[in-house]
Amino acid sequence: MRKEHRKRKRVKRGDVLFVICMLIPSIVLVSMFFYYPILSGIPNAFRNYNLWNLNKTRWIGFENFKTLARDTEMQSAIPNTIIWVFVSLFFQFIIGFMLALFLKRKFRGRGIYQGMIFFPWAISGFLIGIIWRWMYNGIYGPLNDILINLGFVTRANPLGFLSDPQLAMPSVMVTNIWYGIAFFTLMLQAALQGVPDELYEAAAVDGAGRLYQFFRITIPYIYPVIVLTTLLRSIWIFNFADLIYALTKGGPGGATQILTSYMMNLIIFNNDYGLASAVGLIVCVVLLIWASIYMYLTRFEEMGEF
Repeated sequence: MRKEHRKRKRVKRGDVLFVICMLIPSIVLVSMFFYYPILSGIPNAFRNYNLWNLNKTRWIGFENFKTLARDTEMQSAIPNTIIWVFVSLFFQFIIGFMLALFLKRKFRGRGIYQGMIFFPWAISGFLIGIIWRWMYNGIYGPLNDILINLGFVTRANPLGFLSDPQLAMPSVMVTNIWYGIAFFTLMLQAALQGVPDELYEAAAVDGAGRLYQFFRITIPYIYPVIVLTTLLRSIWIFNFADLIYALTKGGPGGATQILTSYMMNLIIFNNDYGLASAVGLIVCVVLLIWASIYMYLTRFEEMGEF
């Protein structure tokens, strides 16, 4: 008995060591490329850290935050970020939900439709931005060409989707909505597949209509998935500067500038890691507050596991 007990201990120790060895590469990579940049960025937010003048890197306290408070580009980026997140999230969710309900039904060619809808999600946001920038082009872009052939605009005066301050933000949001629909379609369709058909059959026997079934069965059953996906997607959209940078770099005149694209511009064009770190710290705090408030209002902790 003692020999068997010792043997089991050795096996358990071997399993633990094997698991630790398998986890070490992941822990190292995550620490290097995620935790270290975050932790090192916090003190940089309180320093004068510019690559053009590394000799004067020093602790300046809250001066970076005071500079950001006076910056007009930063002030315009805040409302732009709010519009960018909530308008994009609203239409992504609504259209994605409608497509998920449509794809829940079995019909011929459903797999082809699913592939067409999910395909954009497999492409990088920067590449999506390059493709849509070509589509929006006023000289050789297909969208302006279609409008010219339909007689809505002339070839001498095409629409400046990305150059007109009034059209730039709506145009960028259309691209973001198109890109994010696939996420909600995929997640909500998977959740809808888990709703038991017996619930709908019982409701139909009791005389419940489609609208009643939708709000009394479908929505409550997949509510945890709705809450989680909308929270995750709102955070991703908030941080999704790739698309804006590929399309407009925050222009024209800051019309499409959001907080994260403004942070990127501070690094790429100004090499000011101090100000950029301050913006990054603000973003982290805002997202932490937003996630806490959202989970509290939706009572996410009371839902249990799903």
